[in-house]
Amino acid sequence: MPLLQTKQIVKSFGGVHAVDHLDITFDGGKIYGLIGPNGSGKSTLINLLTGLLPLTAGTVVVGDSLSISNINSSDMATYGITRTFQNVRLIGQLSVLDNILVVLTERNVWGALFERHGKLHLDQAETVLKKVGLWEKRNEHAENLSYGQRKLLEIARAVSMKANIYLFDEPFAGLFPEMIKIVSNILEELKGSGVAVVLVEHNMDLIRGLTDYCYVLDSGKLIAEGTPGEVLSKENVVEAYLGK
Repeated sequence: MPLLQTKQIVKSFGGVHAVDHLDITFDGGKIYGLIGPNGSGKSTLINLLTGLLPLTAGTVVVGDSLSISNINSSDMATYGITRTFQNVRLIGQLSVLDNILVVLTERNVWGALFERHGKLHLDQAETVLKKVGLWEKRNEHAENLSYGQRKLLEIARAVSMKANIYLFDEPFAGLFPEMIKIVSNILEELKGSGVAVVLVEHNMDLIRGLTDYCYVLDSGKLIAEGTPGEVLSKENVVEAYLGK
Protein backbone atom coordinates (compact mmCIF):
# COMPACT_ATOMS: atom_id res chain seq x y z
CA MET A 1 0.00 0.00 0.00
CA PRO A 2 1.34 3.47 -0.85
CA LEU A 3 2.33 5.50 2.20
CA LEU A 4 2.08 8.77 0.29
CA GLN A 5 0.87 9.88 -3.14
CA THR A 6 0.67 13.21 -4.89
CA LYS A 7 -2.18 13.81 -7.31
CA GLN A 8 -1.67 16.56 -9.87
CA ILE A 9 0.01 18.86 -7.34
CA VAL A 10 1.05 22.30 -8.52
CA LYS A 11 3.09 25.08 -6.98
CA SER A 12 3.17 28.36 -8.85
CA PHE A 13 5.28 31.43 -8.22
CA GLY A 14 4.14 34.41 -10.26
CA GLY A 15 2.65 32.21 -12.94
CA VAL A 16 5.68 29.93 -13.19
CA HIS A 17 5.08 26.31 -12.16
CA ALA A 18 7.90 25.24 -9.82
CA VAL A 19 6.03 21.94 -9.44
CA ASP A 20 3.87 21.15 -12.44
CA HIS A 21 0.95 18.68 -12.10
CA LEU A 22 3.06 16.05 -10.38
CA ASP A 23 1.88 12.48 -9.74
CA ILE A 24 4.27 10.35 -7.67
CA THR A 25 3.91 7.49 -5.20
CA PHE A 26 6.05 6.40 -2.26
CA ASP A 27 5.66 2.83 -0.95
CA GLY A 28 7.07 1.45 2.27
CA GLY A 29 10.29 -0.54 2.37
CA LYS A 30 12.02 1.43 -0.39
CA ILE A 31 14.54 4.22 -0.80
CA TYR A 32 13.50 6.68 -3.48
CA GLY A 33 15.86 8.99 -5.30
CA LEU A 34 14.51 12.43 -6.12
CA ILE A 35 16.92 13.84 -8.68
CA GLY A 36 17.20 16.59 -11.26
CA PRO A 37 19.21 19.72 -12.02
CA ASN A 38 19.28 22.72 -9.69
CA GLY A 39 15.97 24.52 -9.87
CA SER A 40 14.09 21.44 -11.04
CA GLY A 41 11.64 21.54 -8.12
CA LYS A 42 13.04 18.91 -5.74
CA SER A 43 13.25 21.04 -2.59
CA THR A 44 10.00 22.80 -3.51
CA LEU A 45 8.30 19.40 -3.62
CA ILE A 46 9.63 18.50 -0.17
CA ASN A 47 8.50 21.89 1.16
CA LEU A 48 5.03 21.19 -0.22
CA LEU A 49 4.89 17.73 1.36
CA THR A 50 5.89 19.13 4.75
CA GLY A 51 3.66 22.21 4.78
CA LEU A 52 6.35 24.87 4.45
CA LEU A 53 4.73 25.95 1.20
CA PRO A 54 1.01 25.83 0.37
CA LEU A 55 -0.20 23.86 -2.63
CA THR A 56 -1.49 25.90 -5.54
CA ALA A 57 -3.53 22.94 -6.74
CA GLY A 58 -3.82 19.18 -6.34
CA THR A 59 -3.89 16.89 -3.31
CA VAL A 60 -1.56 14.77 -1.21
CA VAL A 61 -2.88 11.39 -0.08
CA VAL A 62 -1.40 9.87 3.07
CA GLY A 63 -1.99 6.15 3.49
CA ASP A 64 -5.07 4.82 1.73
CA SER A 65 -7.57 7.48 2.71
CA LEU A 66 -6.32 10.80 4.10
CA SER A 67 -6.49 13.34 1.27
CA ILE A 68 -4.96 16.73 2.03
CA SER A 69 -5.24 19.90 -0.02
CA ASN A 70 -3.98 22.32 2.65
CA ILE A 71 -0.95 20.96 4.51
CA ASN A 72 0.18 22.47 7.81
CA SER A 73 3.74 21.88 8.93
CA SER A 74 2.53 21.47 12.52
CA ASP A 75 0.58 18.37 11.44
CA MET A 76 3.52 16.51 9.90
CA ALA A 77 4.11 14.28 12.93
CA THR A 78 0.42 13.35 12.89
CA TYR A 79 0.72 12.35 9.24
CA GLY A 80 3.86 10.34 9.98
CA ILE A 81 6.15 12.57 7.89
CA THR A 82 9.51 14.04 8.87
CA ARG A 83 12.40 15.66 7.03
CA THR A 84 15.86 17.17 7.11
CA PHE A 85 16.96 20.41 5.48
CA GLN A 86 19.78 21.42 3.12
CA ASN A 87 20.67 24.09 5.67
CA VAL A 88 20.80 22.37 9.04
CA ARG A 89 18.12 23.50 11.51
CA LEU A 90 18.93 22.73 15.13
CA ILE A 91 18.44 24.50 18.45
CA GLY A 92 22.01 25.75 18.70
CA GLN A 93 22.06 26.73 22.37
CA LEU A 94 20.70 23.39 23.53
CA SER A 95 22.94 20.40 24.12
CA VAL A 96 23.15 17.58 21.62
CA LEU A 97 21.20 15.39 24.04
CA ASP A 98 18.46 17.98 24.58
CA ASN A 99 18.03 18.42 20.83
CA ILE A 100 17.06 14.74 20.73
CA LEU A 101 14.95 14.76 23.89
CA VAL A 102 12.84 17.64 22.57
CA VAL A 103 11.83 15.40 19.67
CA LEU A 104 11.37 12.24 21.74
CA THR A 105 9.05 13.88 24.25
CA GLU A 106 6.87 15.38 21.51
CA ARG A 107 6.52 18.53 23.58
CA ASN A 108 7.30 22.17 22.98
CA VAL A 109 10.91 23.16 23.67
CA TRP A 110 10.36 24.62 27.13
CA GLY A 111 8.07 21.81 28.21
CA ALA A 112 10.62 19.25 27.11
CA LEU A 113 13.48 21.03 28.86
CA PHE A 114 11.71 21.11 32.21
CA GLU A 115 10.24 17.64 31.95
CA ARG A 116 11.86 15.04 34.14
CA HIS A 117 13.01 12.65 31.47
CA GLY A 118 12.40 9.00 32.13
CA LYS A 119 14.81 6.19 31.49
CA LEU A 120 12.99 5.23 28.28
CA HIS A 121 13.60 8.63 26.66
CA LEU A 122 17.22 8.73 27.81
CA ASP A 123 17.84 5.21 26.51
CA GLN A 124 16.28 6.11 23.16
CA ALA A 125 18.41 9.24 22.92
CA GLU A 126 21.54 7.27 23.77
CA THR A 127 20.74 4.68 21.11
CA VAL A 128 20.23 7.19 18.30
CA LEU A 129 23.23 9.34 19.29
CA LYS A 130 25.48 6.28 19.37
CA LYS A 131 24.15 5.33 15.95
CA VAL A 132 25.38 8.63 14.48
CA GLY A 133 28.56 8.72 16.57
CA LEU A 134 27.59 11.70 18.72
CA TRP A 135 27.05 10.14 22.15
CA GLU A 136 30.40 11.44 23.40
CA LYS A 137 29.29 14.94 22.34
CA ARG A 138 25.94 14.72 24.14
CA ASN A 139 26.62 17.57 26.58
CA GLU A 140 28.02 20.02 24.02
CA HIS A 141 25.88 22.80 22.59
CA ALA A 142 24.75 21.95 19.08
CA GLU A 143 26.16 25.25 17.80
CA ASN A 144 29.67 24.10 18.75
CA LEU A 145 29.58 21.00 16.57
CA SER A 146 31.31 20.81 13.21
CA TYR A 147 29.18 21.14 10.08
CA GLY A 148 29.20 17.39 9.51
CA GLN A 149 28.32 16.66 13.13
CA ARG A 150 25.40 19.10 12.95
CA LYS A 151 24.09 17.27 9.89
CA LEU A 152 24.38 13.97 11.72
CA LEU A 153 22.48 15.43 14.68
CA GLU A 154 19.69 16.64 12.41
CA ILE A 155 19.46 13.17 10.88
CA ALA A 156 19.34 11.70 14.40
CA ARG A 157 16.47 14.06 15.23
CA ALA A 158 14.58 12.93 12.14
CA VAL A 159 15.15 9.25 12.94
CA SER A 160 13.87 9.88 16.47
CA MET A 161 10.51 10.98 15.08
CA LYS A 162 9.49 7.36 14.32
CA ALA A 163 7.78 8.44 11.11
CA ASN A 164 6.45 6.48 8.13
CA ILE A 165 7.91 8.79 5.47
CA TYR A 166 11.39 10.29 5.78
CA LEU A 167 12.40 13.10 3.43
CA PHE A 168 16.15 13.71 3.35
CA ASP A 169 17.19 16.87 1.47
CA GLU A 170 20.86 16.39 0.48
CA PRO A 171 21.92 14.68 3.74
CA PHE A 172 25.35 13.72 2.36
CA ALA A 173 26.45 17.19 1.27
CA GLY A 174 29.71 18.19 2.96
CA LEU A 175 30.20 14.90 4.82
CA PHE A 176 33.45 12.98 5.14
CA PRO A 177 33.49 9.38 3.85
CA GLU A 178 33.10 7.87 7.32
CA MET A 179 30.03 10.06 7.92
CA ILE A 180 28.60 9.11 4.53
CA LYS A 181 28.84 5.47 5.57
CA ILE A 182 26.99 6.20 8.83
CA VAL A 183 24.15 7.98 7.00
CA SER A 184 23.97 5.26 4.33
CA ASN A 185 23.59 2.61 7.03
CA ILE A 186 20.82 4.63 8.67
CA LEU A 187 18.89 4.93 5.40
CA GLU A 188 19.24 1.19 4.79
CA GLU A 189 18.06 0.47 8.32
CA LEU A 190 15.01 2.71 7.86
CA LYS A 191 14.19 0.94 4.60
CA GLY A 192 14.42 -2.40 6.37
CA SER A 193 11.88 -1.23 8.94
CA GLY A 194 9.26 -0.81 6.21
CA VAL A 195 9.10 2.98 5.95
CA ALA A 196 9.47 5.11 2.81
CA VAL A 197 12.77 6.99 2.48
CA VAL A 198 13.04 9.85 -0.04
CA LEU A 199 16.53 11.06 -0.87
CA VAL A 200 17.41 14.27 -2.70
CA GLU A 201 20.98 13.79 -3.87
CA HIS A 202 23.33 14.98 -6.63
CA ASN A 203 25.93 12.23 -6.22
CA MET A 204 24.93 9.62 -8.77
CA ASP A 205 27.14 6.96 -7.18
CA LEU A 206 25.08 7.26 -4.00
CA ILE A 207 21.85 7.21 -6.01
CA ARG A 208 22.94 4.02 -7.79
CA GLY A 209 24.13 2.39 -4.59
CA LEU A 210 21.25 3.26 -2.27
CA THR A 211 18.00 3.84 -4.12
CA ASP A 212 15.46 1.34 -5.37
CA TYR A 213 13.48 3.71 -7.56
CA CYS A 214 14.01 7.24 -8.87
CA TYR A 215 11.87 10.18 -9.90
CA VAL A 216 13.58 12.71 -12.15
CA LEU A 217 12.32 16.30 -12.22
CA ASP A 218 13.10 19.08 -14.66
CA SER A 219 11.42 22.49 -14.52
CA GLY A 220 8.89 21.08 -12.07
CA LYS A 221 7.82 18.25 -14.36
CA LEU A 222 8.37 14.52 -13.97
CA ILE A 223 10.51 13.56 -16.97
CA ALA A 224 11.45 10.01 -16.00
CA GLU A 225 10.95 7.34 -13.36
CA GLY A 226 12.26 3.85 -12.76
CA THR A 227 15.27 2.09 -11.26
CA PRO A 228 18.50 4.11 -11.08
CA GLY A 229 19.95 2.14 -13.97
CA GLU A 230 16.90 2.78 -16.11
CA VAL A 231 16.53 6.51 -15.55
CA LEU A 232 20.23 7.39 -15.66
CA SER A 233 20.53 5.77 -19.07
CA LYS A 234 17.69 7.79 -20.60
CA GLU A 235 18.77 10.44 -23.06
CA ASN A 236 16.43 13.14 -21.75
CA VAL A 237 17.74 12.61 -18.21
CA VAL A 238 21.34 12.76 -19.36
CA GLU A 239 20.63 15.97 -21.25
CA ALA A 240 18.62 17.64 -18.48
CA TYR A 241 20.54 16.53 -15.45
CA LEU A 242 24.04 15.48 -16.38
CA GLY A 243 24.43 18.13 -19.06
CA LYS A 244 25.80 15.77 -21.70
